[in-house]
Amino acid sequence: MERRAWSVLGTGAAAAGAAVTYATWVEPRWFALRRVDVPCLPAGTRPLRVLHLSDLHLVPRQHRKREWVSGLAALAPDLVVHTGDHLADQEAVPAVLQTYDRLLDVPGLFVLGSNDYFAPVLKNPLRYFDDSHRKGEELSPVRLPTADLVDGLTARGWLDLTHRRVELDVAGVRLELVGVDDPHLELDDYASVSAPASPDAALTIGVTHAPYQRVLDAMSADGVRLLIAGHTHGGQLQVPGYGALVTNCDLDKGRVAGLSRWWPGAGSAPSEQAPADAAWLHVSAGLGGNPYTPFRFSCRPEATLLTLRSVT
Repeated sequence: MERRAWSVLGTGAAAAGAAVTYATWVEPRWFALRRVDVPCLPAGTRPLRVLHLSDLHLVPRQHRKREWVSGLAALAPDLVVHTGDHLADQEAVPAVLQTYDRLLDVPGLFVLGSNDYFAPVLKNPLRYFDDSHRKGEELSPVRLPTADLVDGLTARGWLDLTHRRVELDVAGVRLELVGVDDPHLELDDYASVSAPASPDAALTIGVTHAPYQRVLDAMSADGVRLLIAGHTHGGQLQVPGYGALVTNCDLDKGRVAGLSRWWPGAGSAPSEQAPADAAWLHVSAGLGGNPYTPFRFSCRPEATLLTLRSVT
């Protein structure tokens, strides 16, 4: 009996060790390209291909990630939208610009996340299972070269959408775009760019790093019909058959990644109650994470090609 117990313990320990190895060394490097159709354009409008990137969290030595992201230029998107957290190292800006190089020839826009301002720090991962990290999260005293990142991206033609509202012609389709600074750091000031959706645009798109409800509610109340965000890492560690345990913000776990619907007050209402004019919300599980907690389980790092189509 004692020998059987030790055998069971040994098998369990081996399985746990294999899971940790997989979550640390395999899945974080197993990049996925998601393809999602979003019916949000007026009837008769040509489809648009939007590449959504988020949460690169780049350290220059991550050559496999850099090569994979660089290869996404072969998709020939009409527009690139990056929802922040490009950096994870003080020396990462040149590597980021090199990684995006061919994508920077495509019309693009971006907002910033907390790890575009502050270097990552070692934290107790158990804090993500309560809300303590949202009540005065400790920030690194090490500032990242944010201005160098912004200057490098804008010099190549990408638009810094931080607290801006603009209209652009993208592949012959008029789009209105509005963005905010990182809500996770409480830097968002949507009121400074709030306005009714432009009647001249085929679609108004709202862009934010972290999908906090206050931002999603305000944007959708203004007539934004496509909301694009990152930050959640898809929960980073998901339980098969259950899903994410956390979102790292006040978004519900059912919307932690992928496509869903949003409308003012959606955070307290079942998704089946979505009104006909509810916005579409796409949250990316992102391409990386804090280098001190490089784990992924049942939540592959991802980029998403959104095909915006006419409402039928």
